[in-house]
Amino acid sequence: MAKGKNQYVVPTKDGWGVRSEGSSKLTAKTDTKAEALKIGTSIAKNQQSELTILKKDGKIQNKNSFGNDPNPPKDKKH
Repeated sequence: MAKGKNQYVVPTKDGWGVRSEGSSKLTAKTDTKAEALKIGTSIAKNQQSELTILKKDGKIQNKNSFGNDPNPPKDKKH
C-alpha cells in the first residue's frame, strides 16, 4: 500500500504538470512531458506511492508503483 499520495503526470493547456491524487493544484508545471515524468517519478519514489502517466488526451498511458506493493505486477516491462 502506498505511504504517500499517488502522483499524476497530466497534460495542461500549455505544457505538462505533476499533481497529487485528490488535488486540482499542480505540484510542478513543465514545458515537456519528460520533465514532468522526471519530477513525478522523484516524488513518487520519495513518497513510496504510485505514478500514473496520462496521454495528451487524458487517457492513462502507464502506471509505475514505487511502494511496497503486496501484489506486484507479473509483467517485466520495467
